[in-house]
Amino acid sequence: MKIARINDPKVKETYALVSDDGKRLVTRQEIQEQTGIPVPPSIKDFMFKGWLDEVRKQKDRLKFSHKVEESELLVPIPNPPKIVCLAFNYYDHARDAGLTPSDEPVIFMKPRTALNRPFQDVICPSFVTRLDYEAELAVVIGKNTKKISEEDALDCVFGYMIFHDVSARDVQFKDKQFTRGKGMDTFAPCGPWVTTKDEIADPQNLMITTKVNGEIRQNSPSSNMVLSIRRIISALSRTMTLEAGDIISTGTPAGVAMSMKEPRYLKNGDVVEITIEKLGTIRHRIVFQ
Repeated sequence: MKIARINDPKVKETYALVSDDGKRLVTRQEIQEQTGIPVPPSIKDFMFKGWLDEVRKQKDRLKFSHKVEESELLVPIPNPPKIVCLAFNYYDHARDAGLTPSDEPVIFMKPRTALNRPFQDVICPSFVTRLDYEAELAVVIGKNTKKISEEDALDCVFGYMIFHDVSARDVQFKDKQFTRGKGMDTFAPCGPWVTTKDEIADPQNLMITTKVNGEIRQNSPSSNMVLSIRRIISALSRTMTLEAGDIISTGTPAGVAMSMKEPRYLKNGDVVEITIEKLGTIRHRIVFQ
């Protein structure tokens, strides 16, 4: 199933289930009215405390009566405990950067304040001179997990979504680490919703595509990951407790601006569109201020 947070004209902020084709939705209030299940106000409680499982049993009673475009889509996971991102986790991206991929996750953290809605502008400070795009497949953790094996790692996954790791390369290279250049406000658009793991037979077989002003810049399958999602989760869980609602962004494939012979960084007014097979599309305009 697909779960979205929305601003609904009638009930304001709430959550909704999205139809299989991604075109229509049913709101929390309507879910309750149509199934008789007293679903909670909190989307986190709905997703991580068993309520979704109860609704899933009565999915045939749901009427997806609203067009998705009639509601404003919000960040799917409000205030996640952690946002963990991987660097150089695609063979082609690492090759383009002249690096040898690590056999352990090379990670950095993004602050929650970087999160951005799936169709909202990315606001870039005017002092940034080399703004880059990175399309990524993100994992949403569904339950607290510590020291899990690779074999069992997907058991703790709730679902998947698109994540854009917007990066100010000039700041990143000056600082010689990632936090400031990748952690600015609005530098993590994500969504458009969370797709539960039962809809994704193999997360290592999804096509990831980035377009800038309609031109394809990235187009690579998630099978090109150096470390699989299973390996990432298992390795991270050996060093930190993974919590329900954590977001793990699994790295970007080749095609970023900094790897071009003549880099084509993002400019004011550019439109970035990221699509991941079976997960949907996010789209946002770049605004320098």
